[in-house]
Amino acid sequence: MVTRRFAVLLALGLPFTALTPQPWYALAAVTAAAVLLALLDVAMAGPLTGLRLRRDGDRTVWLGAGARVILTVANTGPRTVRLHLRDSWVPSAGAGPLFHTATLREGSEHSVTTTLTPTRHGDRPAVRVTLRSAGPLGLAYRQRSRAWNEHHTPPWTLRVLPRFPSRRVLPEKLARLRVVDGTVVTRGRGHGTEFDALREYVIGDDVRSIDWRASARASDVVVRTWRPERDRRVFCVLDTGRTSAVLIGDAPRLDASIDAALLLSVLATRADDRVDLLALDATVRTRIEGHGNRKLSRLIDGMASLHPQLAETDFTLLGQEMLRRDRKRALLVIFTALDTAPMIAGLLPLLPRLTARHKVIVAAVRDPLVSRLAELPADPGPADVHRAAAAQRVLAERDRVRDVLAHSGATVVDADADTFAGQVADVYLLLKASGRL
Repeated sequence: MVTRRFAVLLALGLPFTALTPQPWYALAAVTAAAVLLALLDVAMAGPLTGLRLRRDGDRTVWLGAGARVILTVANTGPRTVRLHLRDSWVPSAGAGPLFHTATLREGSEHSVTTTLTPTRHGDRPAVRVTLRSAGPLGLAYRQRSRAWNEHHTPPWTLRVLPRFPSRRVLPEKLARLRVVDGTVVTRGRGHGTEFDALREYVIGDDVRSIDWRASARASDVVVRTWRPERDRRVFCVLDTGRTSAVLIGDAPRLDASIDAALLLSVLATRADDRVDLLALDATVRTRIEGHGNRKLSRLIDGMASLHPQLAETDFTLLGQEMLRRDRKRALLVIFTALDTAPMIAGLLPLLPRLTARHKVIVAAVRDPLVSRLAELPADPGPADVHRAAAAQRVLAERDRVRDVLAHSGATVVDADADTFAGQVADVYLLLKASGRL
């Protein structure tokens, strides 16, 4: 294949053909000479058959951070290769730079670094490496076929973990968990069902916690202290249906749900509770059964591959999943949207069966745009009034759905995206401290 330099060389020779008595013959001679030079240049270009590729670098990265992948090209052939290389990735990988040049002598190798700044979580694969060997004159080059590239391109996939902005509140939540768990000396321990220790009665203690036999032996009033039970079950359910694709700010609602589920999972594993994950819409997308810190990495990987699906969520799959498991009581946290139609047709008929056996939390992210549209501007027009009336109707329906869920025995968390994860974690800590988990 020829390069731009060949076209420039040919263009420079064309004006001289007009000065000759027979310009057509001169034009043919100039063209033939340029083609011969290009063929000679291609013949002198180093062969690509002796090039070997390998990759090294980061395999995982959190969304919002950067990763580096190194591609090394080794020349095992007998001649020097003037290499032009393009390392192509999927657009959402945010790869750059894509183009590289190098001169590889026989037996040498060269490494190029691609910096990746992904814009979406999930798997971001390398697509193809294109290699060109240019001649010494720069008029033409060799390039292998697509099949050769697919066979020789080393595969590489970068796993982009979901964004975790609520990590900033994790130290504060862990400190509260230590207070609840009784590992920090405080005014009182959490109420649970596992006996912890005996201590002297102080003003403010619940009189129902007095141990009368121990008090008689110690000739003083002694109370029992309790600690929250460990090895409880926390079941995170992520709704990946069409309602999870609604943008909350500049990210889909599912991203806020994943963030809250990550924070809850970290807290629960630190409390020695078992965390399971189920992601579903029209079908089950992810099912992970874990226990403690050993499975936390699996939970994060499972959430990384989730994306909103344009399908209605079938909550009967959740009922089947819970019936498939044993009858042990669990904390069931359902991350979904408080939209009227999906709730009436999907979750509400199933909710009484779930609340009869488990503690259920329905967690939803509030859309701030609806709240802003519900407010009339200073000088409203007819369109503003209609828009505000529609937004207020949506908010009223949302309140009714929240009341119905609460009446059915579920705890509802309805918060903005910036405080959503923290409020879900607060409900978990409150249940843990009160022994209702």
